[in-house]
Amino acid sequence: MDFLRKDDVTIHYRAKGLSEGKPVIAFANSLGTDFRIWDEVIALLGDDYATVCHDKRGHGLSSLGKPPYRIEDHADDMIALLDHLGVKNAYIWGLSVGGLIAQGLYAKRPDLVKALVLSDTAHKIGTQTMWNSRIEAIRTGGISPMVDPIMERWFTPGFRRDDNAVYQGCRAMLERQSVEGYCGTCAALRDADFTEAADLIAVPTLCVVGDQDGSTPPDLVRSLAGLVPGSRFVEIADCSHIPCIEQPGAYVEAVRAFLNSV
Repeated sequence: MDFLRKDDVTIHYRAKGLSEGKPVIAFANSLGTDFRIWDEVIALLGDDYATVCHDKRGHGLSSLGKPPYRIEDHADDMIALLDHLGVKNAYIWGLSVGGLIAQGLYAKRPDLVKALVLSDTAHKIGTQTMWNSRIEAIRTGGISPMVDPIMERWFTPGFRRDDNAVYQGCRAMLERQSVEGYCGTCAALRDADFTEAADLIAVPTLCVVGDQDGSTPPDLVRSLAGLVPGSRFVEIADCSHIPCIEQPGAYVEAVRAFLNSV
């Protein structure tokens, strides 16, 4: 296991193939998940790319730090990790809140970014009222009562089967998530707004979304694509909010086509 100490947090990460001169993909996770969500994507990418993934502060094996967070805190953590590893000119691939982190990273350090994959995300996600209500509900009752409604937004009905071991594993991952880390990142989502910054993105950008996404619906992701100059928009069929788990093959195929064009 690899860890980086940065200020008041310790970031758990995994890097593969960085010494081999390959193009680098750096991943940013969704809310309530750890970097294992990328395992199948990384396997399907094979040996074509070096990869860097990490657990956001307050998630997985990374430490809590001092919540509530800002998107800039998460972006700074990722910047510190890439600098630590000597990575520049990377493909930054962010899912959900990870897509906001990717936008925040680009705004601060465009020299690190060759292209962006903004997946199941937007320039702004949700409202202040929505996020405050979720924070209050989880602080009061914990994450367990929220698991079923969150799963309904994460995955299609066909994936949410009792006999689907991967689905059950995702439930367990969310149930074990730190309440403080989750609520801290909810606050970051609540306060993040890259509506104006999106127009300043000057690298190739793919906006991709599951066609049944219940958290960031296709029309919302399409609106982000409309703000980013020259961006591309792709929908993944039969998929909701976490395509790297639900439809990894189709997901990798769509993103690989974009990366090959870059």
